[in-house]
Amino acid sequence: MNSRKIVNMFMRTLLLGAIVGFFTSFFVNWQEYSNVLRPFDGFELLGLVLFFIGLALVFTVVSLTGFFAYLFIHRFGQGFFRSFWPTVQFLFILFAIFDLIYFSYRAGKGEVSLLFYIVMTVVIIVYSIIIARIKVKQTNRTAFIPTMFFMIVITALELSLVLRAADVQYIILMLTPVLAANGYQIIALHEVAKRDEEHIKRIEARRKERLKRYEEKMKESQAREEAKREKKKS
Repeated sequence: MNSRKIVNMFMRTLLLGAIVGFFTSFFVNWQEYSNVLRPFDGFELLGLVLFFIGLALVFTVVSLTGFFAYLFIHRFGQGFFRSFWPTVQFLFILFAIFDLIYFSYRAGKGEVSLLFYIVMTVVIIVYSIIIARIKVKQTNRTAFIPTMFFMIVITALELSLVLRAADVQYIILMLTPVLAANGYQIIALHEVAKRDEEHIKRIEARRKERLKRYEEKMKESQAREEAKREKKKS
């Protein structure tokens, strides 16, 4: 893993989240767009577009934060629970599903129908299974549970920012870029963490070049010292 790959993944995730969030706003907030399109108001339209892109970027940054938190949690879980870590992840997945439906509905005080939370959770689960299957094809079968854990548990934690507000529009506006960003990050992780032989060769070549220059400088320094001693003797 190197900084160049991490930065590339970071920028692509932001771009993907912004695009998905922006297009989602067309469907969720079409009434607001129609108000500035009929009659056409270019300045208001630009402001509306920038607002929803900015909102999508904020939600994508939340996704990025959750991803890096997941990397720490996963490493800690492997070290602490060892062979029981997959079972612990599965239990967390079940609790997160229950939280997405029941606790979110209770926190919303019935302002949003229970059916909406059920459908939202089903969408998250189906999407997570698709991403997990892709991840398994990339790596191996042991990646299924960790991917499901990230896609469901971490997504549920990220969505908690808007679920309790019981605003369907903002829930959807956050859900789509977060799911897209999380799915991309967990799939791209394999490529980012993959051993880059060309990059390693370049690093090794630079290391050898620095060592060569250092040895040449040491030889030059020794030669000057030797010349000074010969001069003093004469």
